[in-house]
Amino acid sequence: MSGNRSPVTIGIDVGTTATKAVAVDDSGSILARSRRPHGLHFPAPGLIEHDADVAWRRGPLAAWADVCRAGVPQSACVAAMLPTLASVGADGVPLGAGLLYGDARGEAVSGLPPVGNEEFVGFLRYLAGRHPDAAGFWPAQTVANFALAGRAALDTATAMAAVPLLGADGWDAERCAQLGVAPEQLPQLVAGWQPAGLVAGDALGVGSVAVPGEAGGVPLGAGIPDGLAELAVAGAGEAGDVIVTLGSTLLCWVVTDSWLDVDGLWTIPHVVADRFCVGGPSNAGGLFWDRVRAMLGDPPPGEEFDAALAALDPGDLPVWIPSVHPERTPVAGRARSASLLGLEATHRRAHLHRAALDAAGFVVRRHIEAAGTTPRRIVATGGGTVVGPWTQALADCCDLPVYVGAVPESAALGAAFAARLVAGLETDLADGARWAATARIVEPDPRWVGPCEARYQRFMTLLDGK
Repeated sequence: MSGNRSPVTIGIDVGTTATKAVAVDDSGSILARSRRPHGLHFPAPGLIEHDADVAWRRGPLAAWADVCRAGVPQSACVAAMLPTLASVGADGVPLGAGLLYGDARGEAVSGLPPVGNEEFVGFLRYLAGRHPDAAGFWPAQTVANFALAGRAALDTATAMAAVPLLGADGWDAERCAQLGVAPEQLPQLVAGWQPAGLVAGDALGVGSVAVPGEAGGVPLGAGIPDGLAELAVAGAGEAGDVIVTLGSTLLCWVVTDSWLDVDGLWTIPHVVADRFCVGGPSNAGGLFWDRVRAMLGDPPPGEEFDAALAALDPGDLPVWIPSVHPERTPVAGRARSASLLGLEATHRRAHLHRAALDAAGFVVRRHIEAAGTTPRRIVATGGGTVVGPWTQALADCCDLPVYVGAVPESAALGAAFAARLVAGLETDLADGARWAATARIVEPDPRWVGPCEARYQRFMTLLDGK
């Protein structure tokens, strides 16, 4: 950046309802931010998709141009959901819909070994049948990388979602052939933090901005999973920390100091050495909250909503089952659709809004209890942290303090830190913890804790249809 000695990096997050981008200095301070909304489409029950050209290609291009106005970046990296997949033409432009996690078209493929999450393989089988002459089949990161830097690159961490198509030496040609595709139609894999390409400023309409790099461009990383990016900058690396991402998808990870195999949950390595995360995703996040608001209308703004909730009797609320889409982990529930139980004639919108927020808290508590560890606090990240009543409901339902992250664009922030590794400014993704900052601490409200406990017990009975 002109006149600024601190290296600036850009992180872009292709999310479920918007593409976010941040330009960040080496202290983690946000110099510029962008949010480019895109539509989420449900063409039929069980199906969920994007217009991949709008969300995965045009959105990152526009977000890049937005934050580049803050100055010249040293490097950049793209985070995105996983798994995702779209068919693309030779010009890298998607030929149709981009399929998203949880879509029924990602069902397991017979003849291939089960690995517990076969969605990428199912997506590839479906798209290969629909677009047999496609030049490629790329996830969101690769579509964005090609749009930005002209290379169909993908990081190996994101590519793990493609197991068993991914082998020790790259794409498995024999298994690809079973699906009617060639390895050349899949992304070029890039291990570690080697630059996957260079983003040229002039080509993206940023005018006279000069950019660094051997060929006059900004080094672009091959990508990073959004959850990994958030984990890097959450600042929650102690056993007993519970990391909750309030995004379109609710993610709950309980940090442990040993590897635990828990029925119905996933276990992954933490970015911090000798730490692990047990948990998984749920549709009880923004996917559910947005549906509730679409039906009931938005709650009143700010203090007016707080006053309406304060006037409620904590023991007089219905119970929501929040699965507006089939869940991906058994612990999150087996219901294939949402439901509302215990609605009384005296209930108003405020009752239903608070009950919807409580449903997310109940799902988090269920994950914590299933992990079988003792929690000490919740660290909340993601765009939903700006909704104060949501973090309060989380504290009340789990009877734990909630440390609210200071940067709602947590995945973009994590991608910006990953970009520092691409630029050679860092050597360990775990050092992203120094960018973690707490905006506020939300304590459980004693008036609500007891009634939340009673409704949670009913929620547990209803969730599995007992």
